[in-house]
Amino acid sequence: MTTRWGICSAGKISHDFAVALKTLPAEDHQVVAVAARKLEDAQEFARKHSISRGYGSYEELARDPDIDVVYVGNIHPYHLKACLLFMNAKKNVLCEKPLAMNTKEVKEILDSAKRNQVFLMEAVWTRFFPASVEVRKLLAEGEIGELVCMVYNGERPESIQATGVCLETGVDETVVVTLKFSEKRMAVFTYSSSIQLPNDAIIVGTKGTIQIPARMWCPTSLIVNGKETQYPLPEPCLPLNFHNSTGMRYEAEEVRQCLLKGLKESPVMSHSDSLLLVELEDEIRRQMGVVYSQDCQ
Repeated sequence: MTTRWGICSAGKISHDFAVALKTLPAEDHQVVAVAARKLEDAQEFARKHSISRGYGSYEELARDPDIDVVYVGNIHPYHLKACLLFMNAKKNVLCEKPLAMNTKEVKEILDSAKRNQVFLMEAVWTRFFPASVEVRKLLAEGEIGELVCMVYNGERPESIQATGVCLETGVDETVVVTLKFSEKRMAVFTYSSSIQLPNDAIIVGTKGTIQIPARMWCPTSLIVNGKETQYPLPEPCLPLNFHNSTGMRYEAEEVRQCLLKGLKESPVMSHSDSLLLVELEDEIRRQMGVVYSQDCQ
């Protein structure tokens, strides 16, 4: 049975998602329609990606009876409205990250998914890359012993400490975050909008390390105790806007497998994971003094 996709928004990330779907078997994945705020944008996107239908409003996409799941690729301040529109129309949803602006909005989206009995997943694509799957396998097998410095893995930290620099505009320019977990485990990460960071990750255990080289959010290699393994991605049929975007094929296939099994959420990127993630983000923002307009609504 073919999974029939609708695409919400004709922007850059939606382009890359459509290209990624083309790397999967056509009998498994088909884009049926695309919607944009302007009809001409949807029609141009449809022409470029050989999609039969282009709509000039998201409401028309929501009414299309031939769509199994909608990929929400518009910018995240508008994720709440888009997700509610599609889920109220009984459409399954794969929504780009971040799922919404704050905990209140995420809870509203999750409640709608449950009320409408539809599938919903936040598109945290990193979790579905073969390299990420291998990391979980190695950790489960104890390849590097007991963890000392770990990556986020669905566990709530005991404490969060965030420090950094905020601009006069209220933007958190550069921030360092330390997460303290039980059993003496720590996780530390830095983000910045003003400097180029290494963008790699390392997981440290009592018996070794797992290194995820640069662009760790879309990994194509791992270095485990000094031994490197490559996980190449398929080549795109069209130029991409972002690095390694054909890797979105893995989250798309996860959605398909969940739908075939009748699941309403992914066991790899669950609703509780999305809620925990936004709660961590909100606490980091609180400590940094960053406030969104949505926080006051």
